[in-house]
Amino acid sequence: MSSVFYRSKKPYPVAVRGEGAYLIDEHGRRYLDGASGALVANLGHGNARIADAMRAQALTLPFVHGSQFTSPVLEAYAARLAGLLSTPGYRFWAVSGGSEATESAIKLARQYHAERGDTGRYKIITRRPSYHGASLGSLAASGMGARRELYTPLMNDAAWPKMPKPDPQLDGREDARRLEAVIQEAGAGTVAAFMAEPVVGASDAALAPNSGYYAEIAAICARHGMLFIADEVMTGLGRAGSLFATAQWATPEWNGTPDIVVLGKGLAAGYAPLAGLLASPDVYDTVMGGSGAFKHGFTYAGHPVSVAAGAAALDILQEQDLVTRSATLGTRLLDGLRDLQREAPAILEVRGRGLMLGLVLGDPDTGEAYAAPGIAERVGRAAMAAGLITYPGSGAVDGVRGDHLLLGPPLTLQDTEADELLALLREAFRTA
Repeated sequence: MSSVFYRSKKPYPVAVRGEGAYLIDEHGRRYLDGASGALVANLGHGNARIADAMRAQALTLPFVHGSQFTSPVLEAYAARLAGLLSTPGYRFWAVSGGSEATESAIKLARQYHAERGDTGRYKIITRRPSYHGASLGSLAASGMGARRELYTPLMNDAAWPKMPKPDPQLDGREDARRLEAVIQEAGAGTVAAFMAEPVVGASDAALAPNSGYYAEIAAICARHGMLFIADEVMTGLGRAGSLFATAQWATPEWNGTPDIVVLGKGLAAGYAPLAGLLASPDVYDTVMGGSGAFKHGFTYAGHPVSVAAGAAALDILQEQDLVTRSATLGTRLLDGLRDLQREAPAILEVRGRGLMLGLVLGDPDTGEAYAAPGIAERVGRAAMAAGLITYPGSGAVDGVRGDHLLLGPPLTLQDTEADELLALLREAFRTA
């Protein structure tokens, strides 16, 4: 009997090795990782260069506590990350995972306003559906009913107003202006920030608003004295076809850089736990020029071995031009998924940006979600049985109904592997 506390009662294959886009279990069976785990393993599995960088760092300096020391590897990596933004002067706050990173952003937004003497601002507006993490604060910010329901008594829902999700039928700026009503209802002087995934991930696979949306969001936030936080845990560093997804919504009046950018998952590409946020000069200077300290922290924040993995991953991303690869291969896979849609009536919509791709599933007779969830899980199980890992989900419509399938293979995926992914997915739909 296993001593592991598993996430569910389902049987788990035992993975023993990873090679590129594949995972191999204890029986030698190969699985094409069509979801990069949970859109994490952006550079595939078994990269010796990243492993060597981690080993070298572990032999030199494996750990320092962030309240006592900094390290050369963290200083260099932070400068590189901040230099990727179109606005200079951002500062990197390192943590271990996406939930910690969004939790940090929430606390930073609160402290920013308190340092300015505007202590009445504490609410964070997010969207429904959305997913920002599993810690209590990041889960409260999430608009994902099934994951929040059990823990609702532990949350002050009044602190987390919700805005409707993007509507692809609306002009982007008109869509964004729906934020105004939420601000007014919440009380404009009580709102600290608006936080959103540029491209929605686990809660509504690869849903994105139209052009103009985030420029208008940024303008509304500035007008009301709020911060704009972009949760790029899933989309950041090339996943959505650009280094930062919000850059795809840049306009002449807005350069595409929010006040706080939250990052995770692809930062170290699954080789080590690494996440964090990039804070604007105004946010950093306000906090450090006030009390002089961010009143928050985690034991493993800025862990040198994890940061070394992140630095090596960034080297590979840039040297192999994998951001461009994500955009071009994403277009190829979108075309293949639209071909599949013609064969599988339960696929109501195909969408995506870069290698963040989504299938909306439902009743082909009505064009609506099925009355009860389940089709996405059935397709996911059939795909797994065929040797393809996917990321099924439900609840996009009302927290229960609304099945979807998220795909996010490694950015290093080869053309032949993309064809294999489509063939295995076609087999899964035929089975399911």
